[in-house]
Amino acid sequence: MNKKHRTLILKKYVIIVAGGSGIRMNTAVPKQFIELRGKPILIHTLEKFARAIPEINIVLVLSLLYREQWEILCKKHNFTIPFQLADGGETRFHSVKNGLAFVPDNSIVGIHDAARPLVNTKTILNTFETAELKGNASPAIPLNESIREVKDGSNRAVDRSCYFIIQTPQCFQSSLIKKAFMQEYLPSFTDDASVLESIGEKINLIEGNRENIKITNPQDLIIAEALIAESIQS
Repeated sequence: MNKKHRTLILKKYVIIVAGGSGIRMNTAVPKQFIELRGKPILIHTLEKFARAIPEINIVLVLSLLYREQWEILCKKHNFTIPFQLADGGETRFHSVKNGLAFVPDNSIVGIHDAARPLVNTKTILNTFETAELKGNASPAIPLNESIREVKDGSNRAVDRSCYFIIQTPQCFQSSLIKKAFMQEYLPSFTDDASVLESIGEKINLIEGNRENIKITNPQDLIIAEALIAESIQS
């Protein structure tokens, strides 16, 4: 294991938010249950965190509608990694809030999208390490294409070096993020970092991994299949 990771002392938790319905995937199966190379996306994701930080405490946020289906998949794939279950909420904000109820103060908690099974160990360890040292951390990758701002019927070129794509896991000192989630939900809360930022905390960006895509549509599934195949062969 990473030497720096061994020097950190706070207990580690990760909340895996698995609220996808499969609508944009055009499938009746929730996207987190779709198989990639013989295993559901959700199992790939959970295994990534268990391998990166063996002592991590996993909280899986899952709708009551999918509990029975998840139990069947766990048995089918002999999935035995320990986890706690929290109920999914009306929005992602409410789902994360439900998950945070299982996380004690004075710990580090990562919050991760179930549909990001390609996060790598380096990104996981770096986010947790930075959060313990600085209070929070969010992985980000730079844009590699030109972008334009569209506003009031017109558009203009903007400097892409000023913009980043934000990924998960976003990691936090638990007392800070739990305090942030005590407020009422706002539509401007696009991710967990934006919730923390709203109470005046500075967000720390770290380098993410470009293959850590969020599987949202059928094209993403094709890309993820290819990336997993490449990682197995390398």
